[in-house]
Amino acid sequence: MQKLQLYLGTDRLDLFGDESVSVTQTIQNVRDISKVFTDFSQTFSIPASKKNNLAIKHYYNFNIVDGFDALNKVAGKIELNSLEFKSGYIRLEGVDMRKNKAYAYRITFFGNTVNLKDIIGEDMLSALGSLSTHNLIYSPSIVEAKLAVQETLGQAILCPLITHTKRLTYDSTNYVAGSGNVYWHTGSGANEHGVLWSDLKYAIRIDEIIKAIQEEYEITFDSTSFFNSTNDRYYHLFMWLHRKSGEVQPATQVPEYFSQVDEWPIDISNKPYAIQTATSMRLYVTASSVANLVLSPSTGSTKYRVIVYRNGASYFESDYDNGARTFGISDWGESLPIGTYTVTIVTNQSNSLMSFPIGDIKWELQGFGFNIVFATDTLWQSSLTIEFIITQQIPEQKVLDFLNGLFNLFNLTVYALPNGNIQVQTIDDYYAAGATYDITQYLEISKSKVNVALPYKQVNFEYEGLGTFLAKQYEQLNNVGWGTLRYTLDDAVYSAPTEIYTVKPPFEHVQFERLFNQADGTETTIQYGYFVNENEQPYFGKPLLFYPVTLSGGGISPISFLTAPSSHTEVTDYNVPSNSVALVSSINPDNLNFGAEINEYALTSAVFSDSSLFRKEYIDYVSAVFNTKRRITKVKAFLPLRIVIALKLNDKITMRNETYIINSVTTNLQTGESDFELLNVI
Repeated sequence: MQKLQLYLGTDRLDLFGDESVSVTQTIQNVRDISKVFTDFSQTFSIPASKKNNLAIKHYYNFNIVDGFDALNKVAGKIELNSLEFKSGYIRLEGVDMRKNKAYAYRITFFGNTVNLKDIIGEDMLSALGSLSTHNLIYSPSIVEAKLAVQETLGQAILCPLITHTKRLTYDSTNYVAGSGNVYWHTGSGANEHGVLWSDLKYAIRIDEIIKAIQEEYEITFDSTSFFNSTNDRYYHLFMWLHRKSGEVQPATQVPEYFSQVDEWPIDISNKPYAIQTATSMRLYVTASSVANLVLSPSTGSTKYRVIVYRNGASYFESDYDNGARTFGISDWGESLPIGTYTVTIVTNQSNSLMSFPIGDIKWELQGFGFNIVFATDTLWQSSLTIEFIITQQIPEQKVLDFLNGLFNLFNLTVYALPNGNIQVQTIDDYYAAGATYDITQYLEISKSKVNVALPYKQVNFEYEGLGTFLAKQYEQLNNVGWGTLRYTLDDAVYSAPTEIYTVKPPFEHVQFERLFNQADGTETTIQYGYFVNENEQPYFGKPLLFYPVTLSGGGISPISFLTAPSSHTEVTDYNVPSNSVALVSSINPDNLNFGAEINEYALTSAVFSDSSLFRKEYIDYVSAVFNTKRRITKVKAFLPLRIVIALKLNDKITMRNETYIINSVTTNLQTGESDFELLNVI
């Protein structure tokens, strides 16, 4: 028998003398191939002794001031013969009472596991405050600069050639004004076509999101893990900053507001009136009052859009127009509901200032024969200086869903290191780092079981988002989603299972398009993303992950870049979006397709097939599981203390000259009796 010792913080707890404590540890279960493992947890009872009452502060007595906080876990550890077995946390579950006296405490010991859900909760990516260090101006010059920035220099933010609305083409002979023809020339009508700067959005490096998660939740991913700058398939990965379909709605324009209306309550005095200060205006309206927003810009030719926010949420949006406008009954009804209103004016033109002289932005209140006008008392003007706030433009996705999505993409497993850091590895790397223990001499040979390993007939690998124009077209033509894979065995060989398992990361997967000159069919170096639906309307979709590839130097097809609807410049360096780390497989073939697909840039079939996500991350594990020789073997062994303490879930077990990986193990800490569920190595 081994002596078990349990600590709550630094307090050693008393145990029942006949308490049998077993712990179960489980890795990525063969029956759920997407499950990220946790180490173990075990619930057991300890006596309500004098020592334990002091440690747990007589929890049964709710009158005690500053009593034990059962809502939080407390650091703990388990020792065997005074040698540390596991460190972790203890949570109080409750108290068993007998004759109104405390008899026992029910506690759960958690191994030093990584339960990211407990840490992160339901937070959205927008909660990652440190991302704001990457805020930048959204303007033609900055978009152009970020379109050309070298991705390999480690820039946090860049601009990929992905359009949210307009289709791009390349035609050296037919110049249609207002089109997305990006052919660069200097002749007649040259400045009337191309890619408009405001049809592009920024993107952020995934590594910056991971860093922000570490800072926000005070966790540390180990520098030798998957999340590091030397891992190309991770480090070069970006997320497109696409919060909503269509154009960017800037969170902040400078100057931000012309006036803020902080209340619209119903006035019991039955008279419309107002209180105005230097910073805000309070309008009191009756049920019969009518409120209009009147705008009269001095620059009548500049197109602008009005966005009215109520309590921080978009309440009304106009189309782009110019000249004087009045918004009111026909736009939001006869009266405005109570709330705080903010007005933002946005223009997509940068060639001139748009200004509103004093008094030419105003709320007009009508009711009971009154016509009361509340005008701005300062000049309002915009030079199109718009701040792009990352937390307000990043897709609305939960942090946990984002991480789980990455784990699913790359078949990652996560566990805590002794120093408290978090190790993230591919499942193959995880197993490769394990030790090997021969337990033949410790086996209980009286009985064992050998079971079928997998209850699935098929595993599907696909993305949640496959709704963009070319992806939908691909699905219609091929009857399968773009970049997906269905892995199965020949039914004639193995047909017993009936269930289908699906690996489905919550991201968008886009088929990008390389442009050819429509005049003669010659290829260009331009590849872009067309983020619209099958009806070619602006599309929201799931968060988009992609690899930007910077094209520069000789032989690059220049692009006509519109800094305004009638003003262009030549761009010779730009970032094209790609599903592969590099456009040429000889440089780096890693890609984001689960199955073998045509490479959009090279336009050759299955160029990157050997480095698809399935081939790189899943094939060894899944094919072994599907192998007809794979079995689950259940055995019992009485392990010596040195193995009980040292055994890790990525270790291999050898029995009778056969090698196995651990699917789960349950160990009685006092006796060393261990029940193994093992998978034979093929």
